[in-house]
Amino acid sequence: MQRTFRRPVTQRRPTSFDIAALAGVSQPTVSRALSGNPSVSEETRAKVLAAARELNYTVDKNASGLRRRQSKTIALLFFEDPTPDDTLINPFYLSMLGSLTRACARAGYDLLISFQQLSGDWHVDYEDSRKADGIILLGYGDYLEALPRLEQLVDQGTHFVRWGAARAGQVGTTVGSDNERGGYLAGQHLLERGHKEIAFLGTATHATPEYLERYRGFRRALEEAGIDHRLSIDATASEESGRDAIRQLRESGATFDAIFAINDLTAIGAMRALHDEGLVVPDDVAIVGFDDLAAARLAEPAITTIAQDTKRAGDALVETLIAKIEEHAPDSVLLPVELVVRASS
Repeated sequence: MQRTFRRPVTQRRPTSFDIAALAGVSQPTVSRALSGNPSVSEETRAKVLAAARELNYTVDKNASGLRRRQSKTIALLFFEDPTPDDTLINPFYLSMLGSLTRACARAGYDLLISFQQLSGDWHVDYEDSRKADGIILLGYGDYLEALPRLEQLVDQGTHFVRWGAARAGQVGTTVGSDNERGGYLAGQHLLERGHKEIAFLGTATHATPEYLERYRGFRRALEEAGIDHRLSIDATASEESGRDAIRQLRESGATFDAIFAINDLTAIGAMRALHDEGLVVPDDVAIVGFDDLAAARLAEPAITTIAQDTKRAGDALVETLIAKIEEHAPDSVLLPVELVVRASS
């Protein structure tokens, strides 16, 4: 008689993901409920504990201790951006670096800086590998393309804060400037200078929510003055794009006496293209930018711009992220902007 030997079946140890599936909650919620985090409601905690008991789940004290151990490190992820040099980092983000470093030092955190390609797996979990306790994201390219990865960060419970459009409907906690107010101030300033044929240089879509807000504020200023704005040229955040936009305007035969550029780099490129065409800034065409980069202050003529406060931005990003690391639930932060009038307008 031939016997058939079967390998004994080893039952898999249940995990927090199993509990999440049974309780109908996310895995991060399970982790918080089992660790006694006060942010979890009693009703949800009871549901999680009941599922854990049903699955005979026991907490690995050593593993949970390791997960709660903080590295006292914050990861700062820069993303590639088109620039005229080989840095591939938006100069506005670089201008934040000093304030971010100082804010981390004051809070007792180290700052881990990493450069990411938008095509890479930048949404990997830094917390699980204990490289960092949380992440600050500067830049994300196309917001609509980045959205699934941002949602994944939320789903996996990663502590992160990003610089962007701090408005309702954005994914995760955001720190950003009042872009709509800035656009309004730019439009109002050019109107007060007597300009009525104002060209907008920038790409304002839902893929670029910060730029969209700037355009909405600018357009609102013109509408209040009874002007139906229609003169817009797509442009990105680069000098070359600003040059190209001016060429397109000139080739179209459109008349314009002022420009609101989506940022300072675009404004600088536009101003240089106007100079090449024999036009004088601001006598023939006035220009307003956005950001208040050092390059805008050093340009000839110096560029009127909407200033974003990089010191407050760095402080707010770090403070908001630490609040999330400590399991608070901070709101998104909207920072004020300021019109800085210089010779270009």
